[in-house]
Amino acid sequence: MDKKIRTAKKFGMVDKLGYMFGDFGNDFTFILSSMMLMKFYSDVMGVSVALVGTMMMAARIVDAFTDVAMGQIVDRSRPGKKGKFLPWIRRMCGPVAFASFLMYASWFADMPMGFKVGWMFGTYLLWGSIFYTGINIPYGSMASAISGDPKERAQLSSFRTIGQTLAGTFIGVVLPLLVYYKDAKGNQILSGPKTTLAAGICSVGAIICYILCYFMSTERVKIEQKTEKFDLRSLLKSLVTNKALIGIVVCSILMLLVQLTMQSMTTYVYPNYFGNVQAQAAVGMVGLIMTLLLSTVVVKLQVKWGRKELSIVGSLFGAAMFIITWLTHTKNAWLYVGLYGLAYLGLAAFSLVCWAMITDVIDDTEVRTGERSDGTIYAVYSFARKMGQATSAGLTGFLLSLIGYTAKTAFDPAVTKGIFDLSCLVPAFGFLLLAAALWFLYPLNKKRVEENALILQEKAEKAEK
Repeated sequence: MDKKIRTAKKFGMVDKLGYMFGDFGNDFTFILSSMMLMKFYSDVMGVSVALVGTMMMAARIVDAFTDVAMGQIVDRSRPGKKGKFLPWIRRMCGPVAFASFLMYASWFADMPMGFKVGWMFGTYLLWGSIFYTGINIPYGSMASAISGDPKERAQLSSFRTIGQTLAGTFIGVVLPLLVYYKDAKGNQILSGPKTTLAAGICSVGAIICYILCYFMSTERVKIEQKTEKFDLRSLLKSLVTNKALIGIVVCSILMLLVQLTMQSMTTYVYPNYFGNVQAQAAVGMVGLIMTLLLSTVVVKLQVKWGRKELSIVGSLFGAAMFIITWLTHTKNAWLYVGLYGLAYLGLAAFSLVCWAMITDVIDDTEVRTGERSDGTIYAVYSFARKMGQATSAGLTGFLLSLIGYTAKTAFDPAVTKGIFDLSCLVPAFGFLLLAAALWFLYPLNKKRVEENALILQEKAEKAEK
């Protein structure tokens, strides 16, 4: 028997908050990297934006191996008193936080360029490809073990997104007010030492959140250890023929392209185009408000419409808002904040349900094949999210380089106009692609998800007899 229900306390708010803290911890380092790493290395360390973007994309080649390997390790690990997934959070929380801090080593700003590039590559791989993989895959897989009920998983997905948004709010609201200073010309310049200090604060916050997740979460559904011999050929065949997994992978890449481009461009459009870091701080709070507002109704909406259907509507709405923003070509930072907030509603519609969608994929795979591979499937999904991050970083770096952005040209009128165009058009195009991918590639509509849940419920009831 692959799965059975543990005797444990009833699912409730403590579980939802505990799971929320897990993503809060994850995104203390993940969003910091997405928003600040390129800006830090281009403006403080003097590394070209194109090279930083190339590094982030190249690291994904390594992740193709480490993510799947970690998924197999998780699937084959033996459940303990705290379950199968929670022990990994305790083991890896310190290493991932420390590796993140090392990426922002401003004390090396005067070192030779070869050393700085080598340090950038080494610490980024250590953080993202090794330690972040080691904690994120078991954490994401754990949703299936906390509850087997689709509605409760939807609640976990919403709380996970709230955790992500809280981290993004801290980084987006507090950090801009701390890490910039004005030069003699009145330009907003990123401070290297202050960014290093901020990275240290985020690392400490990440550890605290991970520990809260560890003690507040309960694994109720016992996922047994996989003991059969590893067969790479069979694994690859099952993955490439899994339409639901392929669909959610493509959608996740596009969602991260939109989300991270929106976040990373705030570090350019507000200080460089608008000259207003106060507005940059405010936009992080707007994202939190929009996510919290939608979270109050998202469970009801997805029960009524379906997760896929809700995400398509949100994506089309987000695209429309960014197109309107671009057409206004406003010089008013606060009008931009308002339009950005409306567009964020479209992003939140998908991000609030995407974690439940991956558990839908895991369930669908079990229904079709009779096997449950939470860790391996989540590893592929985690790799897709990193591909989204890499695509966003690589595209952002390439396009910023294309419009002529360097530390010296950062405030030239032609460059700042290009920054505004990129901040609107890239997310708009990403939203449109996301809507198309959800419609044509992702097969798990409301009806199929409900049918799968009923089949697995009947299977569990038979196993208990």
